[in-house]
Amino acid sequence: MRFYQIPLVIFLIASNFLFSAALPHLKNQGSAVQLIVDDRPFLILGGELGNSTASSLNYMKSIWPKLVQLNLNTALIPVYWDLIEPREGTFDFMLIDGLLEQARQNNLRLILLWFGSWKNSMSCYAPGWVKTNPDRFPRARLKNGQPMEIMSAFSKENCDADARAFASLMRYLRQSDSHKHTVIMVQVENEVGMLSDARDWSPAANQAFSGPVPTELIDYLTEKKETLIPEFHARWAKKGFKTVGTWEEVFGKGLPTDEIFMAWHYGRYVQAVAAAGKAEYPLPMFVNAALIRPGYKPGQYPSAGPLPHLMDIWRAAAPAIDFLSPDIYFPNFAYWCRQYHQSANPLFIPEAQKGPDSAAQALYAIGQHNSMGYSPFSIENIENPANAPLANCYGLLRQLSHLILRSQGTFMSAGVLLDKQNPIQEIKLGRYNLTVSHDYTWGWSGGDPKAPSWPKAGGILLIQGPDEYLIAGTGLIITFASQCPGQTASIQWIQEGNYDEEESWVPGRWLSGDESHQGRHLRIPMGQFAIQRIRLYQYK
Repeated sequence: MRFYQIPLVIFLIASNFLFSAALPHLKNQGSAVQLIVDDRPFLILGGELGNSTASSLNYMKSIWPKLVQLNLNTALIPVYWDLIEPREGTFDFMLIDGLLEQARQNNLRLILLWFGSWKNSMSCYAPGWVKTNPDRFPRARLKNGQPMEIMSAFSKENCDADARAFASLMRYLRQSDSHKHTVIMVQVENEVGMLSDARDWSPAANQAFSGPVPTELIDYLTEKKETLIPEFHARWAKKGFKTVGTWEEVFGKGLPTDEIFMAWHYGRYVQAVAAAGKAEYPLPMFVNAALIRPGYKPGQYPSAGPLPHLMDIWRAAAPAIDFLSPDIYFPNFAYWCRQYHQSANPLFIPEAQKGPDSAAQALYAIGQHNSMGYSPFSIENIENPANAPLANCYGLLRQLSHLILRSQGTFMSAGVLLDKQNPIQEIKLGRYNLTVSHDYTWGWSGGDPKAPSWPKAGGILLIQGPDEYLIAGTGLIITFASQCPGQTASIQWIQEGNYDEEESWVPGRWLSGDESHQGRHLRIPMGQFAIQRIRLYQYK
């Protein structure tokens, strides 16, 4: 058969296959991990919708314009097992189809959140045919025998049902979205963890707890022994790094061992679900964690979730999961970023407290920790979205994404996050030492330095040449010092501006006078969001 005799439809299908962009995937760049979408690095400027918002296409019609006004490029949207599979084996993807279409109409990508067996520890989104048949789909139990509204991780029936539903979802996405890539990642379950005991005390769980630690886990820990998370390494070391025995014989008695045991079994369950989905459509997948309040013990918080001290257990148990993510609602934001940006785990923040500090936190996470992106929760409830600080911040990040993504993993950038408790940060970047101060530390800033708390200031610092930097953010005052002994650093010029859609610099005001305190510093006032380029020079 000659080429021109091939039926046109076959030729078009083959051409579409050959020339379509690769699926969204993760790729290393230097020390960073980046999300690649349509063959280009992608920075997630996200927002997570409230749990119920995306359950109605009609309700969503008024939400999409708000997301666009906030300068989002990605919405994080729940997908509900009970709506997808209302009757066992009967799947309904009408809602998913409508969300995909609406997102495309608004030029937004989606990250789907699989609300399957667990959402915030509980099994509230399991279908009715699962909830009402506890004999077939058993519940976790407290130590006193009380059954919980939590599906047991020790039931193969539970796991298989969830995995079948998730695989059906991913198969549908492959069929309906694999050439458009509206959906770029998937979160598997939501804030997995055991409440109000540290572990499940059902008969199946008790039997597993009295049995030996699985060989797969021991082999992983032995291989990674020198690079384990320090807290976990110390726990295992107390028992002499034993490699044979029950959970208590290998890790000791107490709540920490209960939690380690539970983390392994939660991880294995999630692994089975994620692997079934990836077999259908291998998008990047992650899990998220509800964090630990100070002083809380396992069971008081969602025990055994993908927390930093359990990172090695989750990695061993669930290799189909690409990374672990924090849901950060606590004021020590930088601390939790550091906890999750360690041991080669890339940072992505799928949930954060929405509010005036969101903008500064996004700048810090992306600039300092090479975060793949940032996403406040209940994004649709931000008032006056077009003028919100987050909209201004995301507007800057949209302009700078090409420079940020190019610098990730190369140690050519830094991020800062300042408040009253942490008003100054010293940074070595390129040939200079930078002192970055909160705007309220300056007597002429207009802020109240005596206020009990200060709004968070944040920014991204990018090297643009041997003596040139690009600074973007809000509430910053920066001075510069030479790293060469005997040399004095000074400001040659500062220029405000922006980047157009062609990624070209559009110059604005020349800031060499009052705005720079007559050449003493670079300043972006608190509450304003701006991009400034600065060129330095040195002299003796």
